[in-house]
Amino acid sequence: MGVPGRRRREKFAHSYHEFMGPLKPNLMDLLVALLCFTAVFAVMAKVLLPRIGKVLEARDAATEGVLARCEDTHLEAQHVRAVYQAELTAARHEAARIRQTALEEGAALLASVRAEGQRAREELIAASAVQLAADRVVAEAELREDVLGLATELAGRILGEPLTDTDRNRSVADAFFAEADAA
Repeated sequence: MGVPGRRRREKFAHSYHEFMGPLKPNLMDLLVALLCFTAVFAVMAKVLLPRIGKVLEARDAATEGVLARCEDTHLEAQHVRAVYQAELTAARHEAARIRQTALEEGAALLASVRAEGQRAREELIAASAVQLAADRVVAEAELREDVLGLATELAGRILGEPLTDTDRNRSVADAFFAEADAA
């Protein structure tokens, strides 16, 4: 049995070398390289990979913390914006209400000032009419006396003698003025 096992190995080695072509690695070199790779991988897995894992976890924790704070800040900003919008809307409604109230009060004040001005104007016109009538009566009385004096003097000049009968002169003047008032 020793011979057939050896043949298989030789056959395997021969087919292995044919399969690998010009590379044809030495089996011993391959085993040493594999052993070195395993040793280096084990050292890295025991020493370097835990450190890298800790650094990655710290970075993830920091990133998640920042993201959580960002989300909290964003939610708070949205809340503040909603409150601001609500206050702004309320302020706009209040301003519109104040403007409307001011317009209504202004219209009422304008109407009352116009009514007061109209009343004052009518009072002034009535007082002026009374004063004018009184001044007219006084002026007419003064002018009648002056006209009577001038008419008497003028009639005396025309006749060439002075007219001294004042009662007669007054009755003639009164008749003339009565005729003038009737016309």
